[in-house]
Amino acid sequence: MPRLTRAESQARNRTALLLAARELFLSDGYQATSIAKVADLAGFSTGALYSNFDSKAEMALLVLRDLQREQLDELTSVLTGRATVAAKIDQIQAWAERAMGTGWPRLELEFALDARADSTLIAAEAERQRSAVDRIAEAIAADQDTDQLLGFVPVRAVAEACFNLAIGWAVRRLIDPNVSSDALFDLARLLLQAS
Repeated sequence: MPRLTRAESQARNRTALLLAARELFLSDGYQATSIAKVADLAGFSTGALYSNFDSKAEMALLVLRDLQREQLDELTSVLTGRATVAAKIDQIQAWAERAMGTGWPRLELEFALDARADSTLIAAEAERQRSAVDRIAEAIAADQDTDQLLGFVPVRAVAEACFNLAIGWAVRRLIDPNVSSDALFDLARLLLQAS
């Protein structure tokens, strides 16, 4: 078996550390996950971790970018699919319930609260959220039925509103696991019937 180059070895180590960080961030949360735990789970020393990453926050940001991409891939697949708008609402609700069960919303919230004192992290987080809204707006705009449904309401405004509602619901759900998505999606169904 050929020996790995230094770059290949570093890439393999970074991947292993990010996978360990992801597992711990999602299961235990950002606050409870230490650098030592990540290094230990990945089978490395903390020194090896610091030779690959500047901080826990850097790892979290990379993990969050991957999670966001995966979740948005799934959501945009629903939004751009061939189903009726009513069926898409059902599919989006099912996606939202699955996403809530992953630990992703908790990681988002804990990281945002921790990052608020660091202007570089705040800028990165703001850009990540803007890109999510952009991606949702593009997916909504790609749906031919959207023009009739939205009428004069700008697609970007709808994407912003949906994103903000989702964050609000996710925070409430983190506080009270009994909070249901039913009211939010029932409202969407009523608005669909009214249009």
